[in-house]
Amino acid sequence: MISYKKIIGILSAIYVIGFFFKLLYNFTSKIYASLLQANGAKKPKGDLMRHYETMFIVKPTLSDEEREKVVENIKNVITQNGGEVVAVDNIGVRELAYPIEKFERGHYYIIYYKAPAEAVLELERQMRYNEDLLRFMTVKYETKKDIKRWEEMVKNVQ
Repeated sequence: MISYKKIIGILSAIYVIGFFFKLLYNFTSKIYASLLQANGAKKPKGDLMRHYETMFIVKPTLSDEEREKVVENIKNVITQNGGEVVAVDNIGVRELAYPIEKFERGHYYIIYYKAPAEAVLELERQMRYNEDLLRFMTVKYETKKDIKRWEEMVKNVQ
């Protein structure tokens, strides 16, 4: 019969071996990526610039300067994380379908941008903690047909 201590010892050894292989994998993948880039190869697939659209609703009680500051902060998050803001559409104040935080109206914006996936994750994290935003939604355009439609929408904004 195997004792409880032996089972714990075996599980600990398996955990340590798994942790070691995870470290080894991360280390070798970083070396491989840097070697590819040093030899002039294309960036890994994770660094692709995808087409996105983020719609967000700002509280209607904010002044024009405060709203512009919120939009500038969002644009800065995108550019600081390797993205490119293509267009910003100020839709204006509209009535909400249902009250959000006791507001019945909100100021709508849509930002069209190209960015890697990490930038979108950081943008959504920052927007989640922004008290001036009522809601937000991000849409990724993947297919050629979708990207063509995205480009048409950007032309209509500019």
